[in-house]
Amino acid sequence: MTYILAIFAGVVQGLTEFLPVSSTGHLIIFENFFNISQEQFGLAFDASLHLGTLFAIILFFYKDYIYAITMKNQLLLKIIVGTVPAVFIGLIFENTVESIFRQNIIVAVSLITFSIVIFYAEKYGKKSKNIDKISFKDSFIIGLFQSIALIPGISRSGATISAGLLSNIKRQDSAKFAFLLSGPIIAGAGLMKFVNVINTDNFNKGELNFFLIGMISSAIIGYLTIKYFIRYLSVKSLVPFVYYRIIVGIILLIYTLGN
Repeated sequence: MTYILAIFAGVVQGLTEFLPVSSTGHLIIFENFFNISQEQFGLAFDASLHLGTLFAIILFFYKDYIYAITMKNQLLLKIIVGTVPAVFIGLIFENTVESIFRQNIIVAVSLITFSIVIFYAEKYGKKSKNIDKISFKDSFIIGLFQSIALIPGISRSGATISAGLLSNIKRQDSAKFAFLLSGPIIAGAGLMKFVNVINTDNFNKGELNFFLIGMISSAIIGYLTIKYFIRYLSVKSLVPFVYYRIIVGIILLIYTLGN
């Protein structure tokens, strides 16, 4: 690992966490391509990068979180309802996801197959409701989709935004709720994983600089991605990302099967 690679990994995470293309999938590809040690970095480094995007979410949406917590409204309850499925599924399948599913072939297949869902949601979602009209049922469905995104290559934002569109929520409002919903999950899973790893005997504290650099990089790029992606969704569709996912998935599939 070098500082340049740490910065680049942060850029990859900051972009792909919020675009519907799968941050975990892209990080797996990135780490495999540059032969980054999974024992030294791997899940721990990924966790630090996710914490960077958590800072981006908090910085961008802090007013919304304060509003949800302090005002008499249902937004906080809806976020909780949407968070429960991912917490439940994550606790059950965490070990499987972190071991068996961290493979290029899984990422490739997920990128391609879930593109069908995104395309369907974009084409047939009525996009008529704003964030204030999201029901508890909508929140739970979006939360179920978020739990599916534990599989690398699915994409948390792709899954939750698609669920929002299928619930007839406007694109930009689907994205906003999806990002608000991702905060608690990233905070819980990322912090726990990161703290557990750095407290182990195998962790080299001399490598902490790489983690911090990647975290800062992902936070900066993540903030900018949220800002401009929501603006993009107010006038544009998700279809270009569907094409991108399929192309990357096919290339990765050919590369993996050929080696």
